[in-house]
Amino acid sequence: THAKMATIPLGFNIDTPRWDQSTFVGRLKHFLNITDPRTVLVPEKELDQAKALVESCRAGLVPPGSSQEQLLYAKKLYDSAFHPDSGEKMNLIGRMSFQVPGGMAITGCMLQFYRTVPAVVFWQWVNQSFNAIVNYTNRNAASPISLRQIGVAYITATGAALATAVGLNLYTKRAPPLLARWVPFAAVAAANCVNIPMMRQQEIINGITVTDGDNNELGCSRRAAVKGIAQVVLSRITMAAPGMIILPIIMERLEKFTFMQRIRVLHGPLQVLLCGGFLLFMVPAACALFPQRCSLALADLEKELRDSIMAKHGDKVPYVYFNKGL
Repeated sequence: THAKMATIPLGFNIDTPRWDQSTFVGRLKHFLNITDPRTVLVPEKELDQAKALVESCRAGLVPPGSSQEQLLYAKKLYDSAFHPDSGEKMNLIGRMSFQVPGGMAITGCMLQFYRTVPAVVFWQWVNQSFNAIVNYTNRNAASPISLRQIGVAYITATGAALATAVGLNLYTKRAPPLLARWVPFAAVAAANCVNIPMMRQQEIINGITVTDGDNNELGCSRRAAVKGIAQVVLSRITMAAPGMIILPIIMERLEKFTFMQRIRVLHGPLQVLLCGGFLLFMVPAACALFPQRCSLALADLEKELRDSIMAKHGDKVPYVYFNKGL
């Protein structure tokens, strides 16, 4: 096969991000590319071909006549469908590229069916089940999590969402109608604060690997794990916020018009479509809020780890780096 293979373009590294990851705009372009919902429709066979092409490119060989654009498209498909740590194909529902179609359907229904307790309970349960799949799929493969821990994380997050949603739903019965429409967002935010740390508890208990600027391992830090997970929680809440805060205001105004009162049956589909519009931009924007390669000042590390780094490297390592996850 080597005789039929061509060498890759000079200076081209398929694993180097195309855009500067130290700027928000660069990260936004990167995530707009890999969270593109159209990649969900790509057949399994084409995804496997993309993986094979990426792996052969890493080995320094590509099929003759392959253009740089073809290689970059293969990498886009690879990043959208395969786990960055293990290289295994991720389940469809858990992929970040499925966040727009999956999220818009569930969020639209949560915003539409917020008036009765059974509807609130059902849609919050559906949402937490979806979140559990996403969090498990995008977990840090270097920090394994047991099925029991996944179960506990799922039950506690669902419990937090339902307690917040049902509690606030009853509380807002006498409040202005708009406040009742914001209850689903409060429930989603509360659940995210529980679900993500619980799903990634191994990282908090054992720490995550930190490296120097040249990717040399320096040890494991629990403080780095806490910082990374806190940033993920914040970005997930940000992902949901515009749609779940602004859309209720839009619907509250629209529903006062006579023509909207005549077409009540279309309110649900309309909310789903509008949610899709928000998520199309907010999924990549929220992922881009913080750099994927997170940094922490040496002074902020645990004393033992800081002392061991100082003993080996002196003051040559002012910052440590780690992958925060998504």
